[in-house]
Amino acid sequence: MAKQSTAQKSGKHGKTNPDSPARPSRRLRLRGPVSPIVLRIMAVNLIALMIIVGGIFYLTEFRQNLVDRRLDQLLVQAEILAGAIGESATAGPEASDIHAPEARLIISRLVGPSVTRARLFTIEGDLMVDSRFLASSRAVMAEPLPPLGLKKPFGDRLLDTVNGLLDQISDRPIFPAYRESPTQQASDYIEVLSALTGESGTRIRSLDDGTLLLSAAFPVQRFRRVLGALMVTDNSRDIEQIVRSEQIMILKVSGAALAATLLLSIFLASTIARPIRRLALAAEKVRHGIGRESTLPKLNRNDEIGDLSLSLSDMTQALYHQIDAIEAFAADVSHELKNPLSSLRSAVESLGRTNKPDIRERLLAIIQEDVGRLDRLISDISDASRLDAELTRARMEPVDMGVLVAMLVDANRTREDHHVPKIHFHEPEPGTMMVRGLESRLGQVVANLLENAISFSPEGGTVTVALNRQDHMIVLVVDDEGPGLPQGAAERIFERFYSERPASEDFGTHSGLGLSISKQIVEAHHGAITAENRFPPLADEKEDAPKGRAKARSKGKSKAKANAKAQKANPAPDPTPEQAAATQNQPVLGARFQVYLPRG
Repeated sequence: MAKQSTAQKSGKHGKTNPDSPARPSRRLRLRGPVSPIVLRIMAVNLIALMIIVGGIFYLTEFRQNLVDRRLDQLLVQAEILAGAIGESATAGPEASDIHAPEARLIISRLVGPSVTRARLFTIEGDLMVDSRFLASSRAVMAEPLPPLGLKKPFGDRLLDTVNGLLDQISDRPIFPAYRESPTQQASDYIEVLSALTGESGTRIRSLDDGTLLLSAAFPVQRFRRVLGALMVTDNSRDIEQIVRSEQIMILKVSGAALAATLLLSIFLASTIARPIRRLALAAEKVRHGIGRESTLPKLNRNDEIGDLSLSLSDMTQALYHQIDAIEAFAADVSHELKNPLSSLRSAVESLGRTNKPDIRERLLAIIQEDVGRLDRLISDISDASRLDAELTRARMEPVDMGVLVAMLVDANRTREDHHVPKIHFHEPEPGTMMVRGLESRLGQVVANLLENAISFSPEGGTVTVALNRQDHMIVLVVDDEGPGLPQGAAERIFERFYSERPASEDFGTHSGLGLSISKQIVEAHHGAITAENRFPPLADEKEDAPKGRAKARSKGKSKAKANAKAQKANPAPDPTPEQAAATQNQPVLGARFQVYLPRG
């Protein structure tokens, strides 16, 4: 039955299904000259930059606000001029028309030949005064014309294109074109007709150069009697220049920011993508390499990528160490299996050469013993080989060590073997000795330690089991009254296939893997396991007892914990000649095993 179950387990866990499809090996993708990480970083930075460029859209609203304010100013200016003309260019309260000479004088003084143009219309709608044609200051109005056959500079053409696109995107309103007839009448201008009825008005028209002509008309009144209409006009060239200068500034700043963003993005991405790419290529070489000539580089960087390179390098070394451990384990397994196989082959060969019943009976007993030894070895080897995978896949859960130890102690107390020594254990309160781990594997550790202590204890002896809490650790202590550990065997007993059994025990009943598996389980739970001999207290300690007994116990626990941590980090140093002599002169009371597990 043992062979069958072992074979089934080996077939289940040790072999792969030949019919299952093999996973395709993943190869590094061929990358272009620009890393995808570079493109992502540049895209993120460009999105932030586009928010700055979006300020150009705000300039369209800014232009409209300036135009509205200019219209308000023109309307105020028209109202002032209309009021001055109504008061000074009429013939008293009963006047029905405007005196042209006085009106020309007022307009010439207040407006003159300037960018702002004022036109006065009579009540009949005829043009009376135009500031453009007033020459009292003998000034000449000059409008620059572009040279014939000369194209605009590239910057101006680019800005015109940008302005056109922005006007289309921002849905800039389209105004009617301005057309001026040689004989101007009030009917040519809607705002003037509105002013002749006593209502002021404004109007926006577009010029041929793309700028706007802004006009405001106000009625000329004398005691609420409308005598004419005054229209004041101005263009938006200065407004367009202000907006254009702001656009140029935004484009310059955006261009400089774009260049800086691209350079910084490439630099930043190269510091990220290049070392990661280097690590990926090195990992690919390690995967396809033969031997250990390929290793992962350790980048001397004080950042996460440096930590990643160190972790990957350490992981590679850990894999190499695991490969060495598997190779050593295979060699040990081969060596341990050869011994019973050699004995079995010799017994089988001898069995065929003799006919004596007593010899054949002894040979059959040897064969049966070797077969049982092989069965135990194969079972323990199978369990040890599956342990790493099981500990990796399993999920840690809260485990009450008090309940677990009590259950295993009770199970050993009820054994019908009269050689089982007394087991002393004071069960703690439930829930006070909690750890996180696998209950089955922790139970295996406790069972191995109990079995080891029982096998080494003399008949009528005592095994003492205790659970203590020390800082953030749960400590399991198992003491026996056996012969103790041989000198220098405190670390070797945890090696695979190392066996130091009592003389009364039959050879081959233990495989030598129990303590090795226990250490592997404890370290997988981030704990430690130690072994040492127990000696009687020193002479000075006897003199202080019982007064200092409690203090000595506390000191001993702290010392044991410190020893466990030290033995986990480094093997215990060889004792000095004085310590060795003092130890040899003291009788050994037995062995002590201590397991340290983090509280959970």
